[in-house]
Amino acid sequence: MKKLIIVVIIVILVVLGIYFVTKSPSNTPVTPAPDVTTPGSIPLVTSTTMLPTPTNPDQTVIGQSVQGRDIVAYHYGQGATELLFVGGIHGGYEWNTALVAYQMMDYLKKNPSAVASNLKVTVIPVLNPDGLAKVIGASTTGAFLPTAVASSQETQVAGRFNGNTVDLNRNFDCDWQATGTWQKKKVSGGSVAFSEPESQAMKTYVETSKPAAVVVWYSSAGGVFASSCHNGVSPETNTLTKTFADASGYPAHQSFDFYAITGDMVNWLAKNNIPAISVLLTNHTDTEWSKNQAGIEAVLKSYAK
Repeated sequence: MKKLIIVVIIVILVVLGIYFVTKSPSNTPVTPAPDVTTPGSIPLVTSTTMLPTPTNPDQTVIGQSVQGRDIVAYHYGQGATELLFVGGIHGGYEWNTALVAYQMMDYLKKNPSAVASNLKVTVIPVLNPDGLAKVIGASTTGAFLPTAVASSQETQVAGRFNGNTVDLNRNFDCDWQATGTWQKKKVSGGSVAFSEPESQAMKTYVETSKPAAVVVWYSSAGGVFASSCHNGVSPETNTLTKTFADASGYPAHQSFDFYAITGDMVNWLAKNNIPAISVLLTNHTDTEWSKNQAGIEAVLKSYAK
C-alpha cells in the first residue's frame, strides 16, 4: 500500500512539473521584432529616440569682466578645425544677441551630429557680462527670459558698455581710437587697444585657439557684414559671408558703412587673417532663430569633412 501511495505521489509531481514547465515565460512564444530594414515594417524606435544622448559641453573660463564675472566659452566636438560664435559684446543693449547664442547651444546639445568629427564649435554667449547684468539683474546667470530684461531705454543703453563704461567693440586693434563713434554719439574706446579685460580675454583666446572662422552677433540692421582692416575682404571671408547670408535670408554686405567704426572686433580678426563676419539681427528684441539656425547649419556643413 505504501509503495502504491509513493508511486501516485511521484506521478502527481511529474505531471505538475510538466504543466509548469510548459507554462513558463521562457517557453512562451515571442513575436519577432519587426525588421527595421524591411520596407513597410514598423520600427520599434523613432528617429528622435535613436539620436545620441546629448552631453554637456566642455567649458573654459577665458577671462573675467571688470566686475569679476566669468566669461565662459562652451565647446562642442573635439575636431582640429574650430569655429567660434560670439554673442553679447554689447551686453544688455543687445541682449537678444546673447539669447541667440544660448539658442545655438541648446540646438547643439540636442543635435550633436550637427558637429562633424573634424570640427570643434565654440560658443561665447556673453562677452560683456557686466553690461548684460545691468539689464537683466546682477544675480542672473546663464540663459534668461526676455521678461527679465529691464524695460527702461536708459538702462538698456547703459548696458551697452562694460564696467568701465567702455564700448568693447571700440577696444580692438583695428583703427583704434580712445574716443569712438556709436551712431551720432561719442563713446569710450578705452585707454589703449585691449585695455579692457573682456577684449583682452578674447584676444588671448583667439591667439591661443586660432579659430578657422568667427561669427559675431550684433543688432540691429538685419544683415551679414564681411570684415576687413585695410587689407580687403579675403576670399574665405567672402565665402563665409555668402554662406551665412544665402542660408539665412539676411542680405550680404561687404562692409558696415552706416558710420565710421574704430576698434571693431571682427575687423581686428580680419587684420589677423581670420575669416570673420558680423551678423546683425533685425531689431533689439527678436533672435530670429529660424534664420540663424539655417545660417549656422550652412556654416557647419561648409567646414565639415
